[in-house]
Amino acid sequence: MPLISFVRATLAIILFAMALPSAAQIVIGQVAAFSGPLAPTGTHMRAGAQLYFDAINAEGGIHGARIRLLSKDDGYKSEETVRLAREMLKESQPLAFIGFVGTGNVEAILDQKILSEAGIPLVAVRTGTESLVRRNDPFLFMTRASYAEEIEKITDQYITTGYTRFAILYQDDAFGQGVLQSAEQAIKNAGGTLAAKGAYAKNTTEVGAAVKIIAAAKPQAVILIANTAASAEFLKQSREAGNLAQYVALSTTDAAQIVQRIGADKAEGLALTQVVPDPNSQTVPLIREIQNNFAKFKPRDVTLNHTFVEGYLGAMVLGEALRRTGPNPTRKKLRDTLEALKNYDAGGVFISFSPKRHAGSRFVDITILNRTGKLLR
Repeated sequence: MPLISFVRATLAIILFAMALPSAAQIVIGQVAAFSGPLAPTGTHMRAGAQLYFDAINAEGGIHGARIRLLSKDDGYKSEETVRLAREMLKESQPLAFIGFVGTGNVEAILDQKILSEAGIPLVAVRTGTESLVRRNDPFLFMTRASYAEEIEKITDQYITTGYTRFAILYQDDAFGQGVLQSAEQAIKNAGGTLAAKGAYAKNTTEVGAAVKIIAAAKPQAVILIANTAASAEFLKQSREAGNLAQYVALSTTDAAQIVQRIGADKAEGLALTQVVPDPNSQTVPLIREIQNNFAKFKPRDVTLNHTFVEGYLGAMVLGEALRRTGPNPTRKKLRDTLEALKNYDAGGVFISFSPKRHAGSRFVDITILNRTGKLLR
Protein backbone atom coordinates (compact mmCIF):
# COMPACT_ATOMS: atom_id res chain seq x y z
CA MET A 1 0.00 0.00 0.00
CA PRO A 2 1.42 3.45 -0.92
CA LEU A 3 2.37 5.56 2.09
CA ILE A 4 -0.23 8.24 1.42
CA SER A 5 -2.99 5.64 1.19
CA PHE A 6 -1.79 4.02 4.42
CA VAL A 7 -1.86 7.39 6.22
CA ARG A 8 -5.37 8.13 4.94
CA ALA A 9 -6.63 4.70 6.01
CA THR A 10 -5.05 5.04 9.44
CA LEU A 11 -6.51 8.52 9.90
CA ALA A 12 -9.96 7.28 8.91
CA ILE A 13 -9.77 4.50 11.49
CA ILE A 14 -8.70 6.96 14.20
CA LEU A 15 -11.48 9.42 13.37
CA PHE A 16 -14.06 6.63 13.31
CA ALA A 17 -12.88 5.38 16.70
CA MET A 18 -13.05 8.89 18.14
CA ALA A 19 -16.64 9.21 16.97
CA LEU A 20 -17.72 6.08 18.81
CA PRO A 21 -19.02 6.43 22.38
CA SER A 22 -16.62 5.02 24.96
CA ALA A 23 -17.86 1.68 26.25
CA ALA A 24 -15.57 2.06 29.25
CA GLN A 25 -17.13 5.27 30.56
CA ILE A 26 -20.40 6.05 32.31
CA VAL A 27 -21.41 9.72 32.35
CA ILE A 28 -23.37 11.00 35.35
CA GLY A 29 -24.79 14.53 35.18
CA GLN A 30 -25.37 17.12 37.91
CA VAL A 31 -27.07 20.50 37.72
CA ALA A 32 -26.82 22.39 41.02
CA ALA A 33 -25.90 25.68 42.67
CA PHE A 34 -22.17 26.40 42.46
CA SER A 35 -22.69 30.16 42.69
CA GLY A 36 -25.06 32.27 44.78
CA PRO A 37 -26.19 31.62 48.38
CA LEU A 38 -26.30 27.84 47.99
CA ALA A 39 -22.90 27.51 46.31
CA PRO A 40 -21.36 25.70 49.32
CA THR A 41 -24.22 23.19 49.26
CA GLY A 42 -23.84 22.35 45.58
CA THR A 43 -20.06 22.31 45.86
CA HIS A 44 -20.05 19.85 48.76
CA MET A 45 -22.70 17.63 47.19
CA ARG A 46 -20.53 17.44 44.06
CA ALA A 47 -17.32 16.87 46.02
CA GLY A 48 -18.87 14.04 48.04
CA ALA A 49 -20.13 12.28 44.93
CA GLN A 50 -16.82 12.86 43.14
CA LEU A 51 -14.85 11.32 46.00
CA TYR A 52 -16.89 8.12 45.74
CA PHE A 53 -16.40 8.00 41.98
CA ASP A 54 -12.67 8.65 42.38
CA ALA A 55 -12.39 5.71 44.77
CA ILE A 56 -14.37 3.43 42.46
CA ASN A 57 -12.40 4.50 39.38
CA ALA A 58 -9.12 3.82 41.19
CA GLU A 59 -10.29 0.22 41.58
CA GLY A 60 -11.12 -0.13 37.88
CA GLY A 61 -14.61 1.32 37.80
CA ILE A 62 -17.89 -0.62 37.78
CA HIS A 63 -17.94 -3.61 35.43
CA GLY A 64 -14.82 -2.11 33.87
CA ALA A 65 -16.42 1.28 33.17
CA ARG A 66 -15.08 4.45 34.77
CA ILE A 67 -17.53 6.98 36.16
CA ARG A 68 -17.34 10.55 34.86
CA LEU A 69 -19.26 13.26 36.75
CA LEU A 70 -20.23 16.35 34.73
CA SER A 71 -21.62 19.38 36.58
CA LYS A 72 -23.31 22.62 35.53
CA ASP A 73 -24.10 25.67 37.68
CA ASP A 74 -27.75 26.75 37.87
CA GLY A 75 -27.16 29.45 40.52
CA TYR A 76 -30.14 28.00 42.46
CA LYS A 77 -32.49 29.28 39.73
CA SER A 78 -35.18 26.83 38.66
CA GLU A 79 -35.34 27.99 35.05
CA GLU A 80 -31.61 27.46 34.74
CA THR A 81 -31.91 23.96 36.21
CA VAL A 82 -34.35 23.06 33.45
CA ARG A 83 -32.32 24.70 30.67
CA LEU A 84 -29.02 23.17 31.73
CA ALA A 85 -30.47 19.71 32.27
CA ARG A 86 -31.84 19.74 28.72
CA GLU A 87 -28.51 21.01 27.45
CA MET A 88 -26.60 18.28 29.26
CA LEU A 89 -28.94 15.56 27.97
CA LYS A 90 -28.34 16.72 24.43
CA GLU A 91 -24.59 17.29 24.67
CA SER A 92 -23.35 14.56 27.03
CA GLN A 93 -26.11 11.92 27.14
CA PRO A 94 -25.65 10.99 30.82
CA LEU A 95 -26.88 7.65 32.06
CA ALA A 96 -28.25 9.23 35.26
CA PHE A 97 -28.50 12.54 37.10
CA ILE A 98 -27.33 13.08 40.67
CA GLY A 99 -27.20 15.78 43.34
CA PHE A 100 -29.63 18.47 42.17
CA VAL A 101 -30.18 21.15 44.84
CA GLY A 102 -33.44 22.84 45.86
CA THR A 103 -37.12 21.97 46.14
CA GLY A 104 -38.31 24.39 43.46
CA ASN A 105 -35.48 23.33 41.16
CA VAL A 106 -36.36 19.65 41.39
CA GLU A 107 -40.09 20.36 41.06
CA ALA A 108 -39.37 22.34 37.89
CA ILE A 109 -37.48 19.38 36.45
CA LEU A 110 -40.46 17.13 37.12
CA ASP A 111 -43.09 19.64 35.96
CA GLN A 112 -41.23 20.12 32.66
CA LYS A 113 -41.04 16.31 32.27
CA ILE A 114 -37.26 16.40 31.82
CA LEU A 115 -36.78 13.02 33.49
CA SER A 116 -39.78 11.18 32.07
CA GLU A 117 -39.19 12.29 28.47
CA ALA A 118 -35.53 11.21 28.63
CA GLY A 119 -36.30 8.14 30.74
CA ILE A 120 -33.42 9.14 33.03
CA PRO A 121 -33.27 8.57 36.82
CA LEU A 122 -32.29 11.36 39.21
CA VAL A 123 -30.70 10.18 42.47
CA ALA A 124 -29.90 12.00 45.74
CA VAL A 125 -31.47 15.44 45.48
CA ARG A 126 -30.78 18.03 48.18
CA THR A 127 -34.40 18.39 49.24
CA GLY A 128 -36.72 16.41 51.47
CA THR A 129 -39.97 18.23 50.84
CA GLU A 130 -43.05 16.18 51.59
CA SER A 131 -44.69 17.13 48.28
CA LEU A 132 -41.93 15.29 46.41
CA VAL A 133 -42.22 12.28 48.72
CA ARG A 134 -45.97 12.10 48.05
CA ARG A 135 -45.48 12.71 44.34
CA ASN A 136 -43.35 9.55 44.16
CA ASP A 137 -42.13 10.31 40.67
CA PRO A 138 -40.97 7.08 38.97
CA PHE A 139 -37.63 8.66 37.96
CA LEU A 140 -36.76 10.46 41.22
CA PHE A 141 -34.92 8.56 43.99
CA MET A 142 -34.36 10.41 47.29
CA THR A 143 -31.62 9.21 49.63
CA ARG A 144 -32.43 11.42 52.63
CA ALA A 145 -35.24 11.63 55.17
CA SER A 146 -38.09 14.01 54.40
CA TYR A 147 -38.35 17.47 55.92
CA ALA A 148 -41.57 16.31 57.59
CA GLU A 149 -39.57 13.60 59.37
CA GLU A 150 -37.02 16.22 60.45
CA ILE A 151 -39.81 18.43 61.79
CA GLU A 152 -41.36 15.51 63.68
CA LYS A 153 -37.99 14.83 65.31
CA ILE A 154 -37.75 18.47 66.40
CA THR A 155 -41.26 18.78 67.80
CA ASP A 156 -41.13 15.42 69.57
CA GLN A 157 -37.83 16.26 71.26
CA TYR A 158 -38.67 19.80 72.31
CA ILE A 159 -42.26 19.18 73.41
CA THR A 160 -41.08 16.33 75.67
CA THR A 161 -38.54 18.70 77.30
CA GLY A 162 -41.12 21.38 78.09
CA TYR A 163 -41.13 23.68 75.06
CA THR A 164 -44.66 24.63 73.97
CA ARG A 165 -44.41 28.02 72.19
CA PHE A 166 -42.79 27.85 68.76
CA ALA A 167 -42.03 30.31 65.99
CA ILE A 168 -40.94 29.60 62.42
CA LEU A 169 -38.64 31.33 59.96
CA TYR A 170 -39.28 30.06 56.44
CA GLN A 171 -38.12 30.70 52.88
CA ASP A 172 -41.02 32.05 50.87
CA ASP A 173 -41.06 29.50 48.05
CA ALA A 174 -42.13 25.92 47.40
CA PHE A 175 -39.51 24.60 49.83
CA GLY A 176 -40.37 26.87 52.74
CA GLN A 177 -44.13 26.85 52.29
CA GLY A 178 -44.23 23.07 52.05
CA VAL A 179 -42.21 22.54 55.22
CA LEU A 180 -44.18 25.28 56.98
CA GLN A 181 -47.36 23.25 56.52
CA SER A 182 -45.66 20.17 57.96
CA ALA A 183 -44.35 22.21 60.90
CA GLU A 184 -47.71 23.79 61.69
CA GLN A 185 -49.36 20.37 61.72
CA ALA A 186 -46.59 18.75 63.76
CA ILE A 187 -46.67 21.48 66.41
CA LYS A 188 -50.43 21.17 66.68
CA ASN A 189 -50.34 17.38 66.88
CA ALA A 190 -47.69 17.52 69.61
CA GLY A 191 -49.78 19.91 71.72
CA GLY A 192 -47.69 23.02 71.09
CA THR A 193 -48.58 26.53 69.91
CA LEU A 194 -47.29 28.44 66.90
CA ALA A 195 -46.68 31.92 68.31
CA ALA A 196 -45.34 33.56 65.14
CA LYS A 197 -43.95 32.98 61.66
CA GLY A 198 -41.80 35.13 59.43
CA ALA A 199 -40.67 34.77 55.83
CA TYR A 200 -37.77 35.87 53.64
CA ALA A 201 -37.40 35.82 49.85
CA LYS A 202 -35.53 33.00 48.10
CA ASN A 203 -31.94 33.80 47.08
CA THR A 204 -31.72 36.61 49.67
CA THR A 205 -30.81 37.08 53.33
CA GLU A 206 -33.44 39.77 53.90
CA VAL A 207 -34.66 38.47 57.26
CA GLY A 208 -35.01 41.74 59.18
CA ALA A 209 -38.81 41.81 59.15
CA ALA A 210 -39.00 38.17 60.26
CA VAL A 211 -36.57 38.88 63.12
CA LYS A 212 -38.85 41.61 64.48
CA ILE A 213 -42.07 39.58 64.12
CA ILE A 214 -40.62 36.54 65.85
CA ALA A 215 -38.80 38.44 68.61
CA ALA A 216 -42.03 40.26 69.50
CA ALA A 217 -43.84 36.94 70.01
CA LYS A 218 -41.29 35.74 72.61
CA PRO A 219 -41.29 32.06 71.56
CA GLN A 220 -39.41 29.37 73.48
CA ALA A 221 -38.09 27.74 70.30
CA VAL A 222 -37.64 28.94 66.72
CA ILE A 223 -37.52 26.49 63.80
CA LEU A 224 -35.43 27.69 60.86
CA ILE A 225 -36.74 26.46 57.52
CA ALA A 226 -33.98 28.19 55.62
CA ASN A 227 -30.70 27.88 53.79
CA THR A 228 -27.37 28.50 55.52
CA ALA A 229 -26.91 32.15 54.54
CA ALA A 230 -30.38 33.16 55.67
CA SER A 231 -30.15 31.10 58.87
CA ALA A 232 -26.85 32.77 59.75
CA GLU A 233 -28.20 36.27 59.21
CA PHE A 234 -31.41 35.53 61.11
CA LEU A 235 -29.51 34.05 64.06
CA LYS A 236 -27.08 36.98 64.13
CA GLN A 237 -29.83 39.60 64.10
CA SER A 238 -31.96 37.68 66.60
CA ARG A 239 -29.06 37.42 69.07
CA GLU A 240 -28.42 41.15 68.66
CA ALA A 241 -32.13 41.83 69.27
CA GLY A 242 -31.90 39.93 72.57
CA ASN A 243 -34.17 37.04 71.59
CA LEU A 244 -33.07 34.21 73.91
CA ALA A 245 -35.15 31.44 72.32
CA GLN A 246 -33.75 28.03 71.42
CA TYR A 247 -33.01 27.96 67.67
CA VAL A 248 -33.16 24.74 65.68
CA ALA A 249 -32.48 24.54 61.94
CA LEU A 250 -33.25 21.89 59.36
CA SER A 251 -30.46 19.98 57.62
CA THR A 252 -30.52 22.58 54.83
CA THR A 253 -28.38 24.73 57.16
CA ASP A 254 -24.68 23.85 57.49
CA ALA A 255 -23.20 24.23 60.98
CA ALA A 256 -19.60 24.96 59.98
CA GLN A 257 -20.66 27.71 57.60
CA ILE A 258 -22.83 29.29 60.30
CA VAL A 259 -19.82 29.46 62.61
CA GLN A 260 -17.68 30.87 59.82
CA ARG A 261 -20.25 33.55 58.97
CA ILE A 262 -21.22 34.83 62.43
CA GLY A 263 -18.67 33.39 64.85
CA ALA A 264 -18.87 30.65 67.46
CA ASP A 265 -20.19 33.02 70.14
CA LYS A 266 -23.38 33.83 68.22
CA ALA A 267 -23.73 30.31 66.82
CA GLU A 268 -23.41 28.58 70.21
CA GLY A 269 -26.55 26.66 71.13
CA LEU A 270 -27.95 26.39 67.61
CA ALA A 271 -29.42 22.92 67.14
CA LEU A 272 -29.55 21.31 63.70
CA THR A 273 -31.22 18.19 62.36
CA GLN A 274 -29.02 15.90 60.27
CA VAL A 275 -30.03 13.29 57.70
CA VAL A 276 -26.66 11.53 57.58
CA PRO A 277 -24.31 10.40 60.37
CA ASP A 278 -21.71 12.63 62.02
CA PRO A 279 -18.73 13.14 59.64
CA ASN A 280 -16.39 12.83 62.64
CA SER A 281 -17.74 9.47 63.81
CA GLN A 282 -15.27 6.66 64.33
CA THR A 283 -17.95 3.97 64.64
CA VAL A 284 -20.13 4.30 61.52
CA PRO A 285 -18.68 2.22 58.62
CA LEU A 286 -19.89 4.73 55.99
CA ILE A 287 -18.06 7.56 57.73
CA ARG A 288 -14.86 5.56 58.21
CA GLU A 289 -14.86 4.79 54.49
CA ILE A 290 -15.35 8.46 53.62
CA GLN A 291 -12.62 9.55 56.03
CA ASN A 292 -10.18 7.04 54.52
CA ASN A 293 -10.96 8.10 50.95
CA PHE A 294 -10.85 11.78 51.90
CA ALA A 295 -7.31 11.29 53.25
CA LYS A 296 -6.31 9.27 50.19
CA PHE A 297 -7.67 11.49 47.41
CA LYS A 298 -7.49 14.85 49.25
CA PRO A 299 -10.41 16.85 47.77
CA ARG A 300 -9.58 20.56 47.51
CA ASP A 301 -11.47 23.58 48.83
CA VAL A 302 -14.08 21.54 50.73
CA THR A 303 -14.53 20.22 54.24
CA LEU A 304 -15.83 16.85 55.32
CA ASN A 305 -19.24 18.04 56.50
CA HIS A 306 -22.76 16.57 56.50
CA THR A 307 -23.49 17.83 52.97
CA PHE A 308 -20.32 16.15 51.71
CA VAL A 309 -21.46 12.90 53.34
CA GLU A 310 -24.87 13.29 51.70
CA GLY A 311 -23.25 13.60 48.27
CA TYR A 312 -21.05 10.57 48.90
CA LEU A 313 -24.00 8.49 50.14
CA GLY A 314 -26.05 9.35 47.05
CA ALA A 315 -23.19 8.33 44.77
CA MET A 316 -22.73 5.13 46.77
CA VAL A 317 -26.39 4.21 46.25
CA LEU A 318 -26.09 4.96 42.54
CA GLY A 319 -22.90 2.89 42.36
CA GLU A 320 -24.58 -0.09 44.01
CA ALA A 321 -27.46 0.15 41.52
CA LEU A 322 -24.96 0.24 38.65
CA ARG A 323 -23.29 -2.93 39.95
CA ARG A 324 -26.63 -4.70 40.18
CA THR A 325 -27.68 -3.48 36.75
CA GLY A 326 -24.70 -5.27 35.19
CA PRO A 327 -22.52 -4.48 32.16
CA ASN A 328 -23.91 -2.26 29.38
CA PRO A 329 -26.47 -0.42 31.57
CA THR A 330 -29.32 1.57 30.08
CA ARG A 331 -31.36 4.28 31.75
CA LYS A 332 -34.37 1.96 31.98
CA LYS A 333 -32.38 -0.92 33.46
CA LEU A 334 -30.81 1.42 36.01
CA ARG A 335 -34.15 2.97 36.96
CA ASP A 336 -35.70 -0.46 37.45
CA THR A 337 -32.74 -1.63 39.51
CA LEU A 338 -32.97 1.42 41.77
CA GLU A 339 -36.66 0.84 42.37
CA ALA A 340 -35.93 -2.76 43.42
CA LEU A 341 -33.15 -1.75 45.85
CA LYS A 342 -34.29 -2.86 49.31
CA ASN A 343 -32.58 -2.77 52.70
CA TYR A 344 -29.26 -1.80 51.16
CA ASP A 345 -26.74 -1.29 53.96
CA ALA A 346 -24.67 1.74 52.94
CA GLY A 347 -22.30 1.37 55.85
CA GLY A 348 -24.80 1.86 58.66
CA VAL A 349 -27.40 3.89 56.73
CA PHE A 350 -30.11 1.70 55.23
CA ILE A 351 -31.71 2.57 51.90
CA SER A 352 -34.94 1.01 50.62
CA PHE A 353 -36.96 1.88 47.54
CA SER A 354 -40.15 0.38 46.16
CA PRO A 355 -42.64 1.25 43.42
CA LYS A 356 -44.78 2.96 46.09
CA ARG A 357 -41.97 4.86 47.87
CA HIS A 358 -38.94 6.51 46.30
CA ALA A 359 -37.83 8.18 49.56
CA GLY A 360 -35.18 5.69 50.60
CA SER A 361 -33.97 6.84 54.03
CA ARG A 362 -35.54 7.78 57.37
CA PHE A 363 -32.33 8.60 59.23
CA VAL A 364 -32.68 11.79 61.35
CA ASP A 365 -30.44 13.00 64.18
CA ILE A 366 -30.25 16.25 66.17
CA THR A 367 -26.94 17.98 66.87
CA ILE A 368 -26.02 21.21 68.67
CA LEU A 369 -23.17 23.69 68.34
CA ASN A 370 -21.02 24.21 71.44
CA ARG A 371 -19.09 27.33 72.46
CA THR A 372 -16.10 26.42 70.30
CA GLY A 373 -18.22 25.93 67.18
CA LYS A 374 -18.14 22.13 67.25
CA LEU A 375 -21.18 19.93 66.74
CA LEU A 376 -22.28 17.68 69.59
CA ARG A 377 -24.94 15.00 69.53
